[in-house]
Amino acid sequence: MKGAVGGGGGGSSYTLPGKRRWKGLVIGVLGLVLLSMLVPLVFLLGLHNSFQSHSGFDSGQQISGTNDITIFGQPSDADTKNNSTEEQSRHVDDLIRRLEPTLPKKNISTSKVEMADSMKGSSESKNICELRFGSYCLWRQEHRERMKDHTVKKMKDLLYVARAYYPSIAKLSKLDKLSHELKQNIQDFERVLSETTADKDLPPQIEKKLDKMESTVARAKSHPVDCNNVDKKFRQLVDLTEDEANFHMKQSAFLYQLTVQTMPKSLHCLSLRLTVEYFRSPPPDMELLLADKFQNPDLHHFVIFSNNILASSAVINSTVMNSEETSSQVFHVLTDRQNYFAMKLWFFQNKYKDATVRVLDIEGLKLDEHEKLSQVHQLLPEEFRVSFRSVDKLSRVWVQTEYFSLFSQSHYLLPDIFPTLRKVMILDDDIIVQKDLSALWSLDMGEKVIGAVMVCTVRLVQLQNYLGENNFDEQSCAWMSGLNIIDLGRWRKLDLTKSFETLVLKLTSEGGISEAAAVPATLLTFQGLVYDLDDNWVLSGLGYNYGLDPEIVKKAAVLHFNGNMKPWLELGIPKYKGLWRNFLNPENTFLSNCNANQ
Repeated sequence: MKGAVGGGGGGSSYTLPGKRRWKGLVIGVLGLVLLSMLVPLVFLLGLHNSFQSHSGFDSGQQISGTNDITIFGQPSDADTKNNSTEEQSRHVDDLIRRLEPTLPKKNISTSKVEMADSMKGSSESKNICELRFGSYCLWRQEHRERMKDHTVKKMKDLLYVARAYYPSIAKLSKLDKLSHELKQNIQDFERVLSETTADKDLPPQIEKKLDKMESTVARAKSHPVDCNNVDKKFRQLVDLTEDEANFHMKQSAFLYQLTVQTMPKSLHCLSLRLTVEYFRSPPPDMELLLADKFQNPDLHHFVIFSNNILASSAVINSTVMNSEETSSQVFHVLTDRQNYFAMKLWFFQNKYKDATVRVLDIEGLKLDEHEKLSQVHQLLPEEFRVSFRSVDKLSRVWVQTEYFSLFSQSHYLLPDIFPTLRKVMILDDDIIVQKDLSALWSLDMGEKVIGAVMVCTVRLVQLQNYLGENNFDEQSCAWMSGLNIIDLGRWRKLDLTKSFETLVLKLTSEGGISEAAAVPATLLTFQGLVYDLDDNWVLSGLGYNYGLDPEIVKKAAVLHFNGNMKPWLELGIPKYKGLWRNFLNPENTFLSNCNANQ
């Protein structure tokens, strides 16, 4: 055609052969067809920023209980720029992937570069999910099931595409037949979808209807259409799909957190039955008979803060089962008033070799010197999640997530609760002991107050926004509760409880909340006073990490189920739950009646 026009312009009577004109006409038609298919995508990709509000996330948002505090590291300006670019690129890749089933086959062939971009977008999507919802994303990945409405969703996608093209096709009188077929297919799909929500309810001939609709949509795409209408329909499709996905994600994450924060029915049953039995036939009070043993500083005293009967029992049982000498072991279980009587009966009926178990009601203790702290009754360690974003040299966004726990406010009452003791060992109720811990009693900690495993993947400088204007060593590492050896004598000498109370008041007056201020106050109180225990003593992560090396798990002295997936929950990681259940008595009548040993 270009040659013909050029020849005409030159006044020549020369004309192109018929075959060459035919080729030019074919090329022109193919160009129009390709343009008609690419223009809608160009509109979509050019306007992808309008969807950012759906795919972005609020770094301050959290779905959690009061004991789960989410802290996000602050990225640099360069990180923020890279993150924005990565978000946009990932959104485009996701958009093309969603529209892929409705595109012609010869337009969806993917090169190696495109596949790499898609994989990178998937990885970043996983990172952002973990940043927002934590271990829920790991649990969801492990328990992913095939959708029960896969074909239904495919039908909905095809229906949206057909509706997008139908108004433009209907305006072209020469395409009346195609318009009629498209309308009929739309009506058929609408009728089926109005009566069906799952694949199992679809009519038997649905595959033929799908093939027919796909063929009709492909023919509609081969004709020039009104791009504005198609663009509008596709934008509605993407908006609705993203809104629906965000809704279900938030709903699932909320239900996950609700399950995590709620006591299982079996444990609630166990506590109630034991309490009723306690008042029906009260056990003898052993407090006076064993008072000397409870206060003897020469014995090995273990302290457990817990409101979970089975968890505290498993800790004690695993400790004595792996100890050579148990007659010198004294376990002090501090619980709340609600579970006090149930625990009294449980530990009276169950024996743990020659060890002695004492149950204390922390709400009934009279500690006048620290009246405010004694009124808090925050039993369990403060467990929270720390997530930091980083960008590598390839501009890939990585999310590093750690779950670790620190002392609760009740822990600062230890020097007053046990005035005669010089040293105690703190055991969290979400651990299992696999080796003898007696070597820790002779540990020389020098001028340190607490022995703990350090978590140097999280340093105080990364938490500076939460530490206020207090002085701290930027290279100091955070530390974990779970297994801690405490020098109460030096604690009293330094008056660390008073220091903690002062820091909490200071951080609260700076605009914080008393409960949230306890976390940075704990890190600052023990700064420079923590003795770093060898990593072989404690292996953490069994409450959220599916990928721990079995050999390392087997060799660890203590297994710490930190994270949301505790072993007594249905959500617990199956391959680790057996390690915890080994220390339960499956023949116990109360456990059998409440199905607590399943």
